Amino acid sequence: MPACGGKNLPIDFGATHWSLVRRAGQASVATRRLCLEILLPRYLPALRAHLTLDKRIPAERADDLLQGFIADKVVEQNLVALADPARGKFRSFLLAALNCYVIDQYRHDHTARRAARPHAMSDKVAAEEPESHDAQPCQQFEVIWARELIAQALRLMREECQQTGREDIWEVFECRVVRPAFEGAEPMAYETLIEKFALGSPLQAYNLLTTGKRIFVRLLRSAAGEYATDDASVDEEINDLKSILARFSR
Repeated sequence: MPACGGKNLPIDFGATHWSLVRRAGQASVATRRLCLEILLPRYLPALRAHLTLDKRIPAERADDLLQGFIADKVVEQNLVALADPARGKFRSFLLAALNCYVIDQYRHDHTARRAARPHAMSDKVAAEEPESHDAQPCQQFEVIWARELIAQALRLMREECQQTGREDIWEVFECRVVRPAFEGAEPMAYETLIEKFALGSPLQAYNLLTTGKRIFVRLLRSAAGEYATDDASVDEEINDLKSILARFSR
């Protein structure tokens, strides 16, 4: 975990997560920036949710802190070069670094205010400084992360079904699984599916749904695999997803 405080290679946009992390930390400046443009959007929604929902920092201030963290730590100081898969998940590494940065900024701001107003109350910083959560990623960070990973798998599934001419698989899966899970809709009855998509029988609808579930599981494992170092790590990522979503749904 971070403390508080070559040769230009072509970018493979299908590269694994950790290979991008390594290039983002070790390649030329131009290549590092390209890698960061791929990596950072995967984390920014969860990091912002952590600041605004877990730490209860006002949205405008959270945006300023996040932009400063990216500019000062990630880009200028090449923070990513310190990441090591042997020491844990990259998202945990980023979160710990962001927490340190936020605390440092609040203390710096407090010191500046005290210098400008030496007779002001000295203990006000304690009330202003956000809580620190260094032990593990916080609830909203985890939830947003899990949703982003699932959304990625769903996007891949829809694209695959479209490219292979099997939109029927996606349509049945969407009506029976996706909309109930994400929109609170009732799963569409098999009789309605038959009529809506001109299917031959309830068995055909059921088989399409079963195929859809298999495709989604495969693509979810593939999406999780981008952030893992081996098969055991993929299983760990999937178990993390299940645990996060189970806690959130209580």
